[in-house]
Amino acid sequence: MSLDLSPLAKSPRLLLAATLEPLQGTRFQPTGFPQLGAAEYDGPKEGQRMLLVESAQSLANRLEAVCWDSVADDWVAPLRGLPVIKVVDQDGKPLTNSVLEAHRLNSPYILEGEDKTVFNRLKSELADMELGAVNIRKLAAVVLSLDANALLHGVFLAKKELAGGRLRLPRALSAFIEAEDVKVAQSGGVKLDHVQPGRGDEGRSAKEGFGNVPFAREEYTAPRITAYFNLDLAQIRGFGLGPAAETFLVALALFKIRRFLAEGLRLRTACDLRSTGINVTAPQGFALPELAALEDELPSLIGAVASQGAFADPPVTTVTWSA
Repeated sequence: MSLDLSPLAKSPRLLLAATLEPLQGTRFQPTGFPQLGAAEYDGPKEGQRMLLVESAQSLANRLEAVCWDSVADDWVAPLRGLPVIKVVDQDGKPLTNSVLEAHRLNSPYILEGEDKTVFNRLKSELADMELGAVNIRKLAAVVLSLDANALLHGVFLAKKELAGGRLRLPRALSAFIEAEDVKVAQSGGVKLDHVQPGRGDEGRSAKEGFGNVPFAREEYTAPRITAYFNLDLAQIRGFGLGPAAETFLVALALFKIRRFLAEGLRLRTACDLRSTGINVTAPQGFALPELAALEDELPSLIGAVASQGAFADPPVTTVTWSA
């Protein structure tokens, strides 16, 4: 049974909201930031305290992680055949890849080593953009051929040799998790040293791990935790890649969302969540396909795009990194 994506045909965005709750108990640990800690802020309602549980940057990475089989060093089964750039050392041992790298195609391990395979291809195929406006459609086609997932994640090729560092595609799929009306759950603990417990009073020794070291701990409770997802359908259509590629990209985005909610919600040791429901807030009338349906359809959708010659052949581009 084919996916019915027709309700999305004229909508600029697909907006989803998934309700979450702690898997056990009531407390959870949010993401933290240097010199800031937990990101608390005032909500739009009087006296409402909000909390950023997971940032857009972190969720972008987590939506990729559920697509990759680290044991097989390949896409998870329904996504096999998608293009990807793999980085290996001089002995052929896997180091990283464009799905998991912090800057995706712009990774220094892909573009800044002695192996210029990808860099030279980008420079050759995008050479006519050195002057004038960036041809987004051509850039999207090149990115699709090397790593289709990067069209959803977004990419910024910040190299002056590549169109003066102006080659940029914003995220088509973005997400974050918020908690409303939060309250702090304070607790603490102690790191025990059964051999020399008193040495924790000496600053240098404590830093080196000696002695008993007490610590405070802050977790949170909230009546409502929500994961928000925004798929920019207008941007995907604007790539001009054709119906087959557009359908595939939307299905891939939905797969990432469904799989993350099913398997990726253990955000930290003290932040293990589960989804209790997901609501389509726009457009009205669209029913989010189940994960099993997406898994069944994606291989044929990938095959349809590959048959048009839109993916690199072979789909895996290998770059050798030497320190």
